[in-house]
Amino acid sequence: MQLTSMEVKQVASKDSIFASPSIVIIALCTLSFFLEMVPGIGEVYFNAFYFDPNYLVTKPWTLITYMFLHNGLFHLLFNMLVLYFFGTALERRVGNRQLLAIFFTAGILSAIGYTFLTQPIFNISPGPMVGASGAIYGVFAALTILEPDIRVYVYFVPMKLKHALVLFALFDFLMINSSDMIAHTAHLSGLFVGLYMGFRIKKIQENAQRSRYIGRW
Repeated sequence: MQLTSMEVKQVASKDSIFASPSIVIIALCTLSFFLEMVPGIGEVYFNAFYFDPNYLVTKPWTLITYMFLHNGLFHLLFNMLVLYFFGTALERRVGNRQLLAIFFTAGILSAIGYTFLTQPIFNISPGPMVGASGAIYGVFAALTILEPDIRVYVYFVPMKLKHALVLFALFDFLMINSSDMIAHTAHLSGLFVGLYMGFRIKKIQENAQRSRYIGRW
C-alpha cells in the first residue's frame, strides 16, 4: 500500500507526541517552572500569573495562567505524572478537544469555587494559589465516570479508579481545615466539575450508540 505525501504528513502528525494535549500541557508547565527559577525574571513572572482571589476582577487572566505555575519540584512532578497517565487515557476515550475542555473548565471553576466557597462554607480566608491540581482532578473524575474499573496504584496499593477517586475526595474533604497550604476546596471543585462533564459525555456516547443500534434495524 502506498501513501501520498499528504497522508504521510497526517500519519506523522497523529503519531507525534505534540498531537497529545496532555503532553503539550506537561511541556508548558515544565517550561513555566524553569522560567520561575530564572534569577531576576522568575519572581516577576510568578507574581504576574499566580491566582489571588482578591484580584479576580483586575487580573482575570490568572484564572488560566495559575495552572501552569507550581510551588516546587515535587508539586510539579506529582501533577505532571498524574496528568500523563490520566490525561492521555482520557484523550483516547473522548478526543483532544474534550480533554482540553475538561482540563480548562475544571481549572477555571476550581479557582472560582476556591474563591467563593472557602470563606462562607469553611470559614477559611482563601490566599494565593498555583498549580494544575484542580484541572487534573477534573480529568481524573471524568475518566472515572467513563472507565471506573481501570486498575491504578495509589502509593503502590492496587485499586480500581473509582475507589481511588473516593479516597482522594475523602482526603481533601477531611483536610479542608488543615494548615498544609493545599487548596483542598479547589481540588473538590475541580472534581465535581469533572464528574458532571464525565456524566454528560457518557450520556452523549450512550445516546449515539443507541441511535446507531436502532438505525441497523
